[in-house]
Amino acid sequence: MSQNNGKHTAINPEGKTTLTIVAILFFAINLPLFLIHSIYGWWSYAALGITLLFVWFFLHFFRNPVRHFPNEDQEKVVVSPADGTVVAIEEVDEPEYFQDRRIVISIFMSVYSVHANWFPVNGTVTKVEHQEGNFHAAFKPKASTENERSLVVIKTHEGKEIMLRQIAGALARRVVTYCKPGDEARIDQHMGFIKFGSRVDIYLPVDSLVCVKMNQKVTADISILAKLS
Repeated sequence: MSQNNGKHTAINPEGKTTLTIVAILFFAINLPLFLIHSIYGWWSYAALGITLLFVWFFLHFFRNPVRHFPNEDQEKVVVSPADGTVVAIEEVDEPEYFQDRRIVISIFMSVYSVHANWFPVNGTVTKVEHQEGNFHAAFKPKASTENERSLVVIKTHEGKEIMLRQIAGALARRVVTYCKPGDEARIDQHMGFIKFGSRVDIYLPVDSLVCVKMNQKVTADISILAKLS
C-alpha cells in the first residue's frame, strides 16, 4: 500500500514542506532583528512572539496523534474518519456512484481539527477518484458536488459498500488520498489528509443505524457514526 497508513509520528508527513518554509521564515525574520536589537528594541521581542504563534499554529495543525479504536469488535461499525462537527445527517439520492438512496453523514473540520483521515470500516478499497473543483466553504451543501474532492469506496467483509468524499474547503487547496483500488482498509489506519478547513461525507446504506446527532463533536478512529445491518 503506497501510503503512511499505520505510521504515526508527532507531525504528519504532509506538513513537511509547509513547516520547512515556516522555519526558514522564522529565522529569516528573527535573526536580523536580534542582531540589530539595540536599534529596534522591543520590536524584536514582539516579532519573536508573533512568529512563535505562527510556528505553534502550523505544528498544531499538522499534529498526528496515535489512536486505536477502543472496541474489540470492529465489524459492522462505521467509525468517524475525521475530527470535527456533524453538520448533516440525511437520506439523499446519490447519483455519482450508487445511483440510489443513501444516508449521508457530513463532518466539518475546522482549522483547529486534526486533519488526518482514518478508514471508517474494515474491508477492501474498490474505487478511488480525485476530482478538481471550486473552493466553497466546506460547511455549505454545494461543497459536496462542486469543490475539489476525492471519492473512496470501500466494501466491507460482509459485502456492504460505503463511500467517502474528502472535500476541500475555502482555505483547503489540497486533498490527499493514500489508498488505491485493491488496498485493504483497516480501522486505525490513515486513509488520507486534507490541508486546512475541510469536510468529509460518508454515504451509508439506508438501513444503517445512525449513532450520532446533528452538531455533535466526533473524534476520528474513536467515535462510532453508525452500525451496519
